[in-house]
Amino acid sequence: MATTTDTTTSTQVERPGLHDGVAGEFMVIVKIKPGQADSLRKTLAGISNEFMTGTDGRDALKDIGTLHDARYVILDNDTRLLFASVFDGSWDTYIDDFATTKIAKNFELVFSHAEGFPGIEAPREQLKEWFVGGQVPAELFVSSYPELTTKQVLKDQRVNEAFQAVLDSPEFGAALKEPANAALLATPTFQKLLDEAAN
Repeated sequence: MATTTDTTTSTQVERPGLHDGVAGEFMVIVKIKPGQADSLRKTLAGISNEFMTGTDGRDALKDIGTLHDARYVILDNDTRLLFASVFDGSWDTYIDDFATTKIAKNFELVFSHAEGFPGIEAPREQLKEWFVGGQVPAELFVSSYPELTTKQVLKDQRVNEAFQAVLDSPEFGAALKEPANAALLATPTFQKLLDEAAN
């Protein structure tokens, strides 16, 4: 199992966080501005509702294409906010992706409740340093699929759905009964494909 501290190219500073294959972990804990926990909860509920009832939020995540999952948690009697996620690639690219896509407005809405947040439009290094200041790297990080990026997982899902539709089609059922296809159907590769599709 490969868990190493993420390092970027020699022209960039080293960033905190562990990687397992292509996936990296990111966790930030920041102080909530006094008296703003309830407002923050309403903001998070609104974002959650947007994701559950619409497609804009999920489309924005697909545009980013590097995020596996994310969560916000209000901690310590409404005094601190935790944000944790798993992403593909470099730390700097991950932050850049959030700052330059449609999802940036959600980051602005949420972290505007946090002390010292410079704003999503702040100079990029200032924004990154703010995140680094609140980042708590994991002691251990593992991924169930360390060599698959989010884009690969989504593509695999689309291919599987298309393949399942082929398997369920009457034309495929007829092809299985066609004597001319017997040699292909008998190959170990084809049998493995059918076995994987059944599981």
